[in-house]
Amino acid sequence: MLEQIAAAFDRQDYQAAADLLREWVKQSPHDPWAKLYMGRLQEVSGKPKAAEEIYRQLLRSSANAKLMAQARQGLQRLEQATKAQRQAAIAQATANPADQELGFLILDAIPNDQRQELGNRFASLIHTDPYTARGQLPSRGWRLYRTGAIGELTLFGTELRQAGIPAFWLSLSQIQRVEVFQIKYFQALQPKAVAVCQNAAQQIGTLTFEWAEVQQRVEGLLPLFSQVVDVGYRDRLEWKEHIEDYANLCDLHLPQRHCILRLHDDRYDFQRGITANRAYDTLRQSWNELTQAIAQPLSDRPLCSDFTQFAETVDDFTDDIERLESHIYLPRSSDCYLDPTFHLYSCLVFHQSSQ
Repeated sequence: MLEQIAAAFDRQDYQAAADLLREWVKQSPHDPWAKLYMGRLQEVSGKPKAAEEIYRQLLRSSANAKLMAQARQGLQRLEQATKAQRQAAIAQATANPADQELGFLILDAIPNDQRQELGNRFASLIHTDPYTARGQLPSRGWRLYRTGAIGELTLFGTELRQAGIPAFWLSLSQIQRVEVFQIKYFQALQPKAVAVCQNAAQQIGTLTFEWAEVQQRVEGLLPLFSQVVDVGYRDRLEWKEHIEDYANLCDLHLPQRHCILRLHDDRYDFQRGITANRAYDTLRQSWNELTQAIAQPLSDRPLCSDFTQFAETVDDFTDDIERLESHIYLPRSSDCYLDPTFHLYSCLVFHQSSQ
């Protein structure tokens, strides 16, 4: 009967193969060859998970070299079919030019009590072991997990969500559509805020807004570097970058106007702003008073300050991040990927809260 079943599969007569298999299983319910062909039947019936389970069970329990070889071939066919389906889905997801633009895929934090279960699901999606998969899931804050064509990221992100793994994504054009205004100084904070701002075209104007329009604040620190001389190999003097100080940034999000108002301690004019009536010894003191004054009318609004943790996840994607315009103007001798990273983080917060 084994030859008859094999012949039925060869001529793709799967109904005859199923009938013969049922008869064979009644006669020899524990025959491993019957299980192998049951796996093949599940495979051709469009049930890859059931087929994979049978093949793997045979590899664990059988010592027959020929049987094991065919079980491995079955797993290879399943893997090749999965790859082909995946490539077809990606091709369809990126068929339009708009789907090929740069995008960013973010993983959100996983609660500890769900980490094992979601780690197992994540492992099956990225084809790795559960231990490695769990190590890639953030326990707090956000992690930049992938960059690439937004169509492909949307496809993968949707699969993640369906598996219960929190993820979201943003395209380059969505980031570019958020207008950024640099606040030069505040003329007034109450009852409405009146800010003298500069846009991306370096034009200066006055912007008046209600504090109720501000949905949240985003704060972060960016390092400022200096060149120092250090003693290197064989006592040779070398120039190295050293973190000299940090720049303070604070973004105010106005989603109804689809814009971000950006404050930067080194570019805020404290001589003309709301602190002009006070003299402080340091820039830090002036900045602290300014941010405290802003925080008062926004005490019931979220403050997002996990930028440093997010920035630690972007090392593998700096080339794509540097394609973003940072809208941050720091005195640097060379570009630093952390500047556009802060802008990316702020725009991610902006879009997430808007949704």
